[in-house]
Amino acid sequence: QVQLVESGGGLVQPGGSLRLSCQASGRTFGDYGMAWFRQAPGKEREFVASISWSTGNIKYYATSVKGRFTISRDNAKNTVNLQMNSLKPEDSAVYYCGADRYGPGSTNLNAYEYWGQGTQVTVSS
Repeated sequence: QVQLVESGGGLVQPGGSLRLSCQASGRTFGDYGMAWFRQAPGKEREFVASISWSTGNIKYYATSVKGRFTISRDNAKNTVNLQMNSLKPEDSAVYYCGADRYGPGSTNLNAYEYWGQGTQVTVSS
C-alpha cells in the first residue's frame, strides 16, 4: 500500500505560479505511475497530468494545461510534483494525486488505486 499527502496549494492571482507536491509513503514509490486530477465544485474529478512508473519517461497532460503545467517525479524523495504556471481562474479546484502500481501514466481516473486528501488551489484577483 501507499499513502499520499498533497501540499502546496493556496491562493494566487491570475498569471501566477504554484508548485504542488505529493509525498508518498513506502519504499516502492518507483513502482507507481502517478497522476494529478482536480475537482471543482459541482464538477466531476478531471485528469490534469500523469507520469509513468519507474523512470517517468512517459507523461501526459490535459489539453487545458499543456504548456503551462509540468509534472515530475523524484523517486529518491518519494515525491511527485506539479509546477503550475500562468494560472487561470478556471484552474481553481481541489487537486488530488493518485497512484497506480506499475502504471503507464493513465489518464483514466479509475486506473488509480490510491488517493491523497487533496489540496485547494484558488486563482483569483
